[in-house]
Amino acid sequence: MRTWGPSVALAAVLLLALSTPVTPAVAAGRLGGPARRLPGGAPPCPNVPAPATRPPQAPPPPDPAARSVGGAALDTAGLVVPPAATATPPPVTATSWLVADLDTGAVLGGCGPHEYGVPASVQKLLLAATVLPRLDPDREVTMTAGDLAIEPGSSAVGLAEGGRYRIETIWLGLLLKSGNEAANALARLGGGPDGLAGGVRAMNDEAHRLGARQTHAVTPSGLDGPGQFTSAYDLALIARACFREPAFRRYTATRTAQVPAQPALHEKAFQIQNDNMLLDHYPGALGGKTGFTDLARHTYVGAAERGGRRLVVTLLGAEIPTQRGWQQGAALLDWGFGLPRDASVGRLVEPGELDRSPTPATGPASALAGHADLGGGAARPGTGSGVGVPLTVGAVVVAGGAVLLARRRRHAAAVAVSAAPGLRKPEIPEGD
Repeated sequence: MRTWGPSVALAAVLLLALSTPVTPAVAAGRLGGPARRLPGGAPPCPNVPAPATRPPQAPPPPDPAARSVGGAALDTAGLVVPPAATATPPPVTATSWLVADLDTGAVLGGCGPHEYGVPASVQKLLLAATVLPRLDPDREVTMTAGDLAIEPGSSAVGLAEGGRYRIETIWLGLLLKSGNEAANALARLGGGPDGLAGGVRAMNDEAHRLGARQTHAVTPSGLDGPGQFTSAYDLALIARACFREPAFRRYTATRTAQVPAQPALHEKAFQIQNDNMLLDHYPGALGGKTGFTDLARHTYVGAAERGGRRLVVTLLGAEIPTQRGWQQGAALLDWGFGLPRDASVGRLVEPGELDRSPTPATGPASALAGHADLGGGAARPGTGSGVGVPLTVGAVVVAGGAVLLARRRRHAAAVAVSAAPGLRKPEIPEGD
């Protein structure tokens, strides 16, 4: 667990004490409709009390251009929903989340969709989006000591050093059991001459290509590393890329798989099961990924189909006093499926789109007006970082971290009740 230094912590305290969020939640109407400001500014996200957590690792300072990717309406730390929504999103403990249409790319709603978060094992989806097309699933490879050099106690498939496995088996170990040794092996195999380091570098290149400008990978598995961040919006871009791959769709929907015996190593065959409970408990579930670390808390990505419509939900920084990550995701999916098909507050950009688009001109624009404001541009008054007072340089550096910390504190408002004996269920890591 990384901690803030004294000077950074002081700046964060000053920021929390002196600043007042003024970012409005700008909700776009139906496709092609005008954007509008919700009355009273950005409404708070529908969070439920969650246990207190330690301060998160400080993310980079807010980037107005990155925060407006997908539409100006998404540049908010609060709740953004379409005017067509007749029901409020369900309360969840996640500090940020997003629901989007996998096929059209329409963003149906979110809570702080561009707020920085820590990914945990949903990072493995970026690995899949990057490396899956590069590797022959039938190729047989040998697991190395370096592949098995993972944090003690972290999630593993049980692959043996010196064991020979088909790459498809390693993918199943990655996506069903969140195997960190599987992540190391796949990054190494897909990283070219630079091995694992090359794999991580390729992951960051792929994130940039997809438009996930708030994502930076340090480890292929999602085990915590300094400077590793993502956002709910970026995860939706990454998940959409994954679900475009037939092999990924097959792997992520697999309930059980067999890991073959390794006679030379006296290792018996064994079965693995999919940790994503959405598959067993949500009609139309397509798959996804669970995640948990002490720093990230619970993270989740899930997708489902209903009535010919495929939606994806992403959430970061959740706690599970009453609901696990997949259950919170299921509740948000239900909300999304209840919206009209043309309801939207923004959209998921296409791969390479931000590199092709010229810098947009300054000025107001609909969240869905072509490419308007998708790559940023000058910050509008009262938007951007969401802070309405001048800040010292030190406070600017930790502004993103202070927002996350403030939201954590909101979650902990009822911690005395949540943590009371007999009221709080024990935390159970979801596959990590």
